[in-house]
Amino acid sequence: MKKLFFAAITMSILLSSCVSTKKYADLETQHGLTKQELVDAKADLQACLIDKDHLASLNESLKEDKDRSLKQVENLTVLTQSSSDNIKEVISQLSEKDKYINGIRDAMTQKDSINLALAFHLKKELAAGIQDEDIQIDVEKTVVYISIADKMLFKSGSAVVSDRAKEVLGKVATVVNSKPDMEVQVEGYTDNVSINTNCMKDNWDLSVARATSVVRVLQNDYTVDPGRLIAAGRSEYVPLDSNDTPQGRSTNRRTRIVILPKLDQFFDILEQKPEE
Repeated sequence: MKKLFFAAITMSILLSSCVSTKKYADLETQHGLTKQELVDAKADLQACLIDKDHLASLNESLKEDKDRSLKQVENLTVLTQSSSDNIKEVISQLSEKDKYINGIRDAMTQKDSINLALAFHLKKELAAGIQDEDIQIDVEKTVVYISIADKMLFKSGSAVVSDRAKEVLGKVATVVNSKPDMEVQVEGYTDNVSINTNCMKDNWDLSVARATSVVRVLQNDYTVDPGRLIAAGRSEYVPLDSNDTPQGRSTNRRTRIVILPKLDQFFDILEQKPEE
């Protein structure tokens, strides 16, 4: 009986020992899982911290980009405004220049009209009683040209104006006196045949003397204001035709009367300020 009792106790201890070992194994397994979960959690936490730092850095970068973009927009706005102001200023200046140019064009157009009318009156005056192919009237670039062959005005080698030429000059003076705001330039031209006399050293002397003689007739005989008169000699150096033939030399011996705007009036036009 006593042996049976000890056997029961022994069996009970063994059974109790088996249960504890199994629980221990389960606990050991559970511990391992928990430990792994802890390791995984730490890894996830570390990843989250890294992501957080990355996001913070990204946010900072985005903020800097935003600030930089806003600054660029601000600068662009200022630049655009400045460019707009500059464009407006350029347009304004161009507009003023256009007004200025148009003013000059209008003045020149008006001068063209005056000169065309002047040429018309000259031709009308000269046609009355004088029909001669040796007188030519042209309008070029707002200037009226009256070209008179020297065979009508002077004898060969002479600077004395003929009576018939004075009749022509009188008709020119009538028209010139009707336009007191115009200047009259008389230009003498010769051929290339040399001249050397007691009075004339060369063709320069002859061309200037002939121009001066015509100016004196306009002033003294027909009361043209001497302040409007200009005498100039061109000698043989501006030929209209070849000097190799008698006909060509005859063409080159001429006196040209140029009726043109006064230079001070022309410069006044150029110096006019554009209208606002």
